[in-house]
Amino acid sequence: MATLPPYDYTPKPYDGPSPEEILALRKEFVNPAIFHYYKKPITIVEGKGQYLYDETGRRYLDGFGGIVTVSVGHCHPEVLAAATLQNETINHTTTIYLNPQIALYAKELAAKMPGNLKVCYFVNSGSEANDLAVLMARAYTGNYDLIALRNAYHGGSPGTMALTSHHTWKFNVPHSFGVQHARMPDPYRGPFGMDDPEAGKKYAADIQEIIQFGTSGKIAAFIAESIQGVGGSVVFPEGYLEHAYEHARAAGGLCIADEVQAGFGRTGTHFWGFETQGVMPDIVTMAKGIGNGCPLAAVITTPEIAQSLASRIHFNTFGGNPVSMAQGRAVLRVIEKEGLQENSLRIGAHLTRGFEKLAEKHLIIGQVRGLGLMLGVELVKDRTTKEPAKEACAEVFERCKDLGLLIGKGGLFGNSLRIKPPMCITLADANFMLEVIDEALSGI
Repeated sequence: MATLPPYDYTPKPYDGPSPEEILALRKEFVNPAIFHYYKKPITIVEGKGQYLYDETGRRYLDGFGGIVTVSVGHCHPEVLAAATLQNETINHTTTIYLNPQIALYAKELAAKMPGNLKVCYFVNSGSEANDLAVLMARAYTGNYDLIALRNAYHGGSPGTMALTSHHTWKFNVPHSFGVQHARMPDPYRGPFGMDDPEAGKKYAADIQEIIQFGTSGKIAAFIAESIQGVGGSVVFPEGYLEHAYEHARAAGGLCIADEVQAGFGRTGTHFWGFETQGVMPDIVTMAKGIGNGCPLAAVITTPEIAQSLASRIHFNTFGGNPVSMAQGRAVLRVIEKEGLQENSLRIGAHLTRGFEKLAEKHLIIGQVRGLGLMLGVELVKDRTTKEPAKEACAEVFERCKDLGLLIGKGGLFGNSLRIKPPMCITLADANFMLEVIDEALSGI
């Protein structure tokens, strides 16, 4: 049986309510729409680095980063120190007063962006960020229609649910939000595969067709995750975003890159996911790993587009609060100082090679995909028909937990393992992950 690498840390004693009591309290007092992982949910009471601890002190490798919210590791000392100091200083100021943290963080974050993407808006979640990006695009272009991708996930507000096309997460929101959904550029399940050098161009042609026949001929924006996250870590074929952006801009639209999961060095080769496709968006949204667990998100655009919101008062009470700003600044420093983008590239390549070797052994693996530490392993009943192995995926998912590894699952059919650990993961951790998944697959 796989064994977790040694780790010099002792979790604090836990004296809170039992898992059964917590679950009963949730059922009685908490929104019934929220869900929990696993048939028998686990209670996580502490985190340190790339590890999580339950109420008994058992350690787990966090292979999912709290749904990709933790980028530099749980309770990183420098991030904690920055947040604590700011909390001890002031945290009630909003942007109606001056505070140095928001100004300094905006400058530092903008320095990470290419081109003229230099103006930052701070909000509290990815849903808010994508809502704001859409508002900005409509205000700037004067157009209303939007194009998103099938199988996308952009948030949980009514407006971002309209952008979302992943059926698991989407309520029946009104079609009046003006969103059309283009063909998902999935080289594994779509009509154009990785062996087709024109695949990116061919998938993008659907956007042009939608603009011609499904809109007034003018759009406000095209929005896409740089790599689909909830959709199963789907990487677009080369050239897809380039051609998609061309069609969108020809119709008067802006191009929005959703970097909520792919950003901040996770792909390894680049700091931003859209850079892996060689494109320059007009608006970039980001959340989750930006603050390593705190409620923080941002929208970054050009000065010209940003000016479109200056005709009205636009205000977010907690967006840009000093504590979130201090924590965001610390995350940027840690990524740089600890070489976490480079670590994502190195460990991600090792994991990819390992999963590809597992695919030679386990025929249930249909495809290994992803970049850096944003990986997906799709499970199928048959490699020829590609019939989704949803039940097997759920079984592997449960077994990994029993063996000490917490990962995610997703994809349109719920048959893809999602591997997105904190970027501080080590080579020994990666080997443990491969051993656990091998053992879990062997039990199918």
